[in-house]
Amino acid sequence: MMTKQNLMQKRQKIDQFRQSSSLSPLHAEQLGESIVSSWQRSTSAEIPKDRSAAPLVHLQKETYPTALEHALRHCAQDLKHIAEQSSMVLAVGDIGSTIIWTASSPQMQSAAESVHFIEGGQWREELVGTNALALSLKTQQSSCVFSNEHFMSSIHDWVCYAAPIIDPYSKQVLGVIDLSTLWQKHNSLGLLAAERCASIIQSALIEHQKQQLFIRAFSVPQILFNGKILVLTPRQIEILTILALCPQGLSLDTLHQALYGERKVSMGTLKAEMSQLRDILGGMLGSRPYRLLAHVEADFLLTEQSLDAGYIDSALKLCTGVFLAKTESPFLCAWRDCLESRLSDAIFKANETDVLLKHVARFPEAIDAVERLIELMPKTHPVHQTLLKYKDD
Repeated sequence: MMTKQNLMQKRQKIDQFRQSSSLSPLHAEQLGESIVSSWQRSTSAEIPKDRSAAPLVHLQKETYPTALEHALRHCAQDLKHIAEQSSMVLAVGDIGSTIIWTASSPQMQSAAESVHFIEGGQWREELVGTNALALSLKTQQSSCVFSNEHFMSSIHDWVCYAAPIIDPYSKQVLGVIDLSTLWQKHNSLGLLAAERCASIIQSALIEHQKQQLFIRAFSVPQILFNGKILVLTPRQIEILTILALCPQGLSLDTLHQALYGERKVSMGTLKAEMSQLRDILGGMLGSRPYRLLAHVEADFLLTEQSLDAGYIDSALKLCTGVFLAKTESPFLCAWRDCLESRLSDAIFKANETDVLLKHVARFPEAIDAVERLIELMPKTHPVHQTLLKYKDD
């Protein structure tokens, strides 16, 4: 454990770095590349200088709670106990760094409330600058942000440790957990504590996922049921995707129309598909109307939720390919067109060049992202010229 004098020296050194007109590779080495990169992004985000608390949003109670919300219900008491015993405040954020659940020790309660480190607090980097919640989601690794490494001066008295919460089966990042206290109590074991809290939630996820369906529809379609990959036909994957998008259920006629449209496929063929799926899912497929009885998570649903919440970075990360590229289902084709339109609209509103550059690297044909980057990048930047040539090609 560092002495108070060591911690004071660390703060002074960070102050010197912050006052430098430019940060050298040596600075990046001493501070950490992720902190320096975050400072640079925060500076360019034009965050109000007088901002002293995170923006607040009212959290709606979802009709269909997410896997993370289900898991939190199971392990809330364990997490509360950790927060109280460690004199810390513990927060769980969603994939866009909005806090969805907190537990605080009496020592940190007032400080947490004053900066909106509470349910509904929006801790995205472009809103509040460098912080552990956003940094951990950005890097998808455990992160520590010490004292004045934070961008907002109102949390310079804090030290925060965060770890991503990863679905143990699908490997998708579902959110982030953060443990925070005063900088004088900084401890090298803080990151391990955050990782331990993440593992408690992951254990609760495994418990909850005993009847869980996860659908991957981008790139190579795949269905996981209770953590195991199912061997299904493309048509069966389409049926499950349609039912995931229509949780209220569909009649046989409506499902047939959504799946086949005007194609001449008999009702008996669809009934046979449904019978096979019922056998595979072990009773987790309801009828009259046809609906999924297991808890459903999907990469395309997470993308839609990210767009609804304005988390453009998360939405673009989730899109690893075209949504069911080979489908002929009129319903799924129409949904894909709507999703692509929403993504394109989000891209034209995006301001983070690194997010857009990563998207173009994955999808060179994404001309909307190329055009937005041309608008955002300084004309003197070497990448700007490359993008212009790329667009002309």
